[in-house]
Amino acid sequence: MVVIKDMSFKAGQELKISGKAKKATSFCVEVGHNADGIALHFNPRFDEHGDVNTIVCNSKQGDCWHEEHRETLFPFQPEEDFKIAITFNNETFYISLPGGNMIHFPNRFGDDKFNYLSFKGDVKIYSVKIK
Repeated sequence: MVVIKDMSFKAGQELKISGKAKKATSFCVEVGHNADGIALHFNPRFDEHGDVNTIVCNSKQGDCWHEEHRETLFPFQPEEDFKIAITFNNETFYISLPGGNMIHFPNRFGDDKFNYLSFKGDVKIYSVKIK
């Protein structure tokens, strides 16, 4: 797991992430305030928790996970490089996927700034940029 704290990711900025899904079962990217305040849990699942080739998005406050959003559009491949870009406003996260498709997930916190980013699972991260 890699955690980046005390960063500044504001509404209107773009978070670009490049990496490689290793011998993947799943990986996740989390954006929020801390480990218990996750506004966006972006979780491509190759084969985990009964999900195959599914992207699961969710949010977490305290010990409580909210309702999952599932996307069957799945552009990730094991052992292949990928690039995603995340932007948001106080209502919605926009996640640009490999291949140019985009998914939307509600900003359930309604915040316009986050300072916590984490990466977990079967993933190697090459770069993280905020513009």
